[in-house]
Formats: sequence, structure tokens, C-alpha cells
Amino acid sequence: MNLLAMFDQDLVASVLRSLIPILLAALGGMICERVGIFNIGLEGILLIGTFTGVAVSYGTHSWILGSLAAMVAGMLFSMILGYGAVYRKGDPIVLAVAMNILAVGMTSFLLLAIFHVQGVFKDPKIDGIPTWRIPGLADIPGIGPLFSLTPIGYLALLLVPVLWVVLFRTPVGLRLRGVGERPLAAATLGVNPQRYQLLAVLASGALAGLGGAQLALGNVVQFTENMSAGRGWIAVVVVMLARAHPVGVLGAALLFGFADAIGFRLQSFGLPQQLTDAGPYIVTLIVLILMSRRFKQARTAQLA
Repeated sequence: MNLLAMFDQDLVASVLRSLIPILLAALGGMICERVGIFNIGLEGILLIGTFTGVAVSYGTHSWILGSLAAMVAGMLFSMILGYGAVYRKGDPIVLAVAMNILAVGMTSFLLLAIFHVQGVFKDPKIDGIPTWRIPGLADIPGIGPLFSLTPIGYLALLLVPVLWVVLFRTPVGLRLRGVGERPLAAATLGVNPQRYQLLAVLASGALAGLGGAQLALGNVVQFTENMSAGRGWIAVVVVMLARAHPVGVLGAALLFGFADAIGFRLQSFGLPQQLTDAGPYIVTLIVLILMSRRFKQARTAQLA
């Protein structure tokens, strides 16, 4: 297998599978960022979404109920950040770190308590999310996989232009951005900053929880301990890299999705799995270093 042979239609499909959970979590983080709350709890919310989606899908034999339950669980879990940071004025970084740690312990405990297994839970009763192929379009060479996604995959891609319109072309978006940029000025105009911040945190939890459902029921039909595996942290970097812009979030998420997908292909060249699995996180570190340098240069220019 030569290097060019890696870049085929199967790679496009793999990139899209890796992209969707990160994109949904990053869009949620973007909404939080717009109202002035830096949400690094996406990792924990993703993990809660994966477990809840699998558990409810297993119990009800319905991927729809599993996905909806994952969204609700993500919203409820994000209330820790919403109540603590918005109403109790706690440090959102400390709260979010605690959420991430809590999610790991809680899902591991519930996995053993409910299903009496450790590590991996896989069962034929779990109803996975189906793939919806658009006839004709799904057969187009190169871009065919774009028209052969799960319903959540289509929704995630559709949310990018929808959120762009909401943020930059509607009064609601203007209020959201006003709360994040000038909360006191927004309050003088009759906007309740706390209400908008809480709603943004809840929306973030719903999207990240839905990303967890896609990861556990769409990409694979199972739950494994610590299944989010750093994707929530990558989503945080995506938000930073994109400067909380929907189109930029999609582009940055594509970068990390490609890094994740290409890692599997590089294993055919004899590279160790541990090295290829580290691909997205190596890209994350490089991006953070480049961003740090850019911010330092901008700060130096301002002081000059």
C-alpha cells in the first residue's frame, strides 16, 4: 500500500466519523464562549453522554431514546457548571475540572453497578444509530461519504450554518454576544445576563451529550471506560483555534478529525498503534504552541 492510496473514499468516511463528536462538543463550547464562560468540562459531558446513550438504548432498544437521554444527561450534568459559575460565581475552570474527574468515576461505577462488567460493555440489545444514505449523492466519488451519515451527523453539519445565522443575524445572537462581551451594557438594555449564560451552558451540555451518543451508538455500538478519550479536550482547543466562530469550528474540527483518521491508516505502514493513536493530541499540542506564540506576538505589538 503506497502513501497516496491512503487518500481514498474510505478515509473521507473515517474523517467524518471522527469529526462529528468533536464538532458537536465544540459547537457547545462555542456557545458557552460567546456568553463569557470558558467550558473545559466538555470531556466529562461527552463521557456522560456516551454512557447514558448506551444504557438507555440497551434498556429501550431505541437509539432515538438513547440519543435524547444522552442530551438530557448532558444538560443535567452541565448544571454543575451552570449553577456554580453563573449563580454562585465559582471559578468555571475549577468546576469543569471537577466535572471531568467526576464523570470518569461515575461512569466506571455505574458500569459495574448496572451491567456488572468492567472495561467494555457490548451487547446485541444496544440499538445503534443507523446510517442514512441519500440515493445517488452517496455514490459520488470522493464526496459520497458526506451523504451517507447518521442522522446526528447530518444534524451536526446543519448546525454550523444555523448557529452562524443565529449568532450574527438574529436578536438572540446579538444578546448572546453582548452578554459575553459587555454584560453590564447588556443588563442596562433589559437583558438578563445570568439567564442567557445558564441557557448557553445547558445548550452546550445538550450538544456535547449528543456528541457522546454519536460516539457510542454511531461510531461504535458499545461503551468503554473513559470512552471520550480526550475528544472533549480537543473540542476545547477547536473553540480556541476557531475564536468561537461556527465556520472556524468546523474547519478546526476537520483538522483534528483528519489527524485521528489518518492515524489508523498509518498503522498499515508498520507504525506502532500507540504512536498513531497519539496523532490528534500531537496536533493539539502543536496548535496550542502556535496559538501561544501568536498571542505573545499580538501582545507585544499592542505594547509597542
